[in-house]
Amino acid sequence: MSRKRVIVTGGTGLIGSALVDLLRERGDEVVVLSRGAGPDSWDPADGRLDPKLLEGADAVVNFNGVSIGPSTLLEAPTRRFTAKHRAAILDSRVDSTGLLAETIASLDSKPAVFVSSSAIGYYGDTGDTPVDETGPRGDGFLADVVVAWEAAAEPVASAGVRLALPRTGIVLAREGGALAPLLPLFKAGLAGPLGGGGQWWSWITLEDEVRAIEYLIDGDLDGPVNLTAPSPVTQKHLFKAVGAKMGRPTVVPAPKFALDLVLGKGLAQAIAYGSARVLPARLEESGFDFGSPNIEQAVEQVFG
Repeated sequence: MSRKRVIVTGGTGLIGSALVDLLRERGDEVVVLSRGAGPDSWDPADGRLDPKLLEGADAVVNFNGVSIGPSTLLEAPTRRFTAKHRAAILDSRVDSTGLLAETIASLDSKPAVFVSSSAIGYYGDTGDTPVDETGPRGDGFLADVVVAWEAAAEPVASAGVRLALPRTGIVLAREGGALAPLLPLFKAGLAGPLGGGGQWWSWITLEDEVRAIEYLIDGDLDGPVNLTAPSPVTQKHLFKAVGAKMGRPTVVPAPKFALDLVLGKGLAQAIAYGSARVLPARLEESGFDFGSPNIEQAVEQVFG
């Protein structure tokens, strides 16, 4: 495979930094756009992006966006769904994606693909019903965000650039994602069902996440693509698998009222006791090979 020039935004976050490492290890030239005054800087809030930074790139990958949930339990009280935090979640995604898309569309030498991150929040709370990329949009704030987020990327498709929209699920990693804030509780034997534990969590390991994004860069898939493992599990099942690997019990429950108190009701519903049973139909149909297709393999890979 020929060496590619790839532009990455949000390249210092959990997924972005792992992807940058993978692409550089295989020999690609990777340019990470950052805030500030450096030669590779941009500012989505001010609409500042030098088109020359994107000119001649083979691919542009966008991970820019304010984190929805807390990175530690101590940070949880500051991550409530206030009007300010909701605005930051929406604006940080739409502004950055729109600026990139419009700039790419204006280029004389356009990239072959724009991989613009998205999320399974598009489907809302699906209960026990499995959904794939053909499923309808759901209700609620996060579904509204995803619709606006994906729409902001559309100018590149109109300009003839392949647009891939990876709808990412719950990323399992030691370094961050949904489990990182809970690891102290697991280690103390205090982790347990959140709001009952029967809700479906559609997960993917960090390793498979970045391999799937690499697959989107190199392949021909366009439009929405669910980045979740083929075997979603209930939250109780996932916690039990992690606890077993760590040699700790997972029986101490966290009832809904406690989650509402710590996180605020809106955020708790979004990241703790909402249910999303999302399947990666398009990845599987295209032949993508998951390294960790089930939760036991995933826990072994992440915590082994």
